[in-house]
Amino acid sequence: MQTVVRSHILPLPGFSAPEAGTFLAQLDDQLRLVKEATRDLTPEDLMWQPAPGMNTIGMLLAHMAVVEVFWTKFVLGGDPAAPVEDVLGIDADGDGLPVPEGAPAFPPLNGKDLAFYHDLLDRSREFLKRTARERAPEDMEREIQRERPDGSVRSFNVRWYYYHLLEHFSGHRGQIQLLVHMRRAARERTAR
Repeated sequence: MQTVVRSHILPLPGFSAPEAGTFLAQLDDQLRLVKEATRDLTPEDLMWQPAPGMNTIGMLLAHMAVVEVFWTKFVLGGDPAAPVEDVLGIDADGDGLPVPEGAPAFPPLNGKDLAFYHDLLDRSREFLKRTARERAPEDMEREIQRERPDGSVRSFNVRWYYYHLLEHFSGHRGQIQLLVHMRRAARERTAR
């Protein structure tokens, strides 16, 4: 008998905008994959750097949560200066990114275990879902403008915001999976 593996994404129920429910279902699947890839990591693994000045897995996990809350407060909440600390317990700089050239792992995150990082990700996702749930389908077309540090203005719609959350999360998931692989290889070399 042939085995069939189903790979379907269905919109999460309960969202006024079904399209938002689809993006959230995709984000939830990415979160599942991140948790699966990191499930056996120790605090030492989470703060390991391939070289000084490079991201750690823990810093990337914290960054993913910070960005999700920041962009949600900005786009869906309308406040580009809203703090993330009330949702996450760490501020927008609490991820240690960007890492200064040659710098060690971000000291405030040293010793944090996997439960700490998974909790950050769960809280950010719950905040996103709670904030997005009642947004009308028409809100996807709403346009937002943001002035960049160089003075130029970026214009985007709410649909792009959801896409950006997905691409950002997925990109860092790839980095994390590479770092997990590199860390395991480094441990194996040390054990020989």
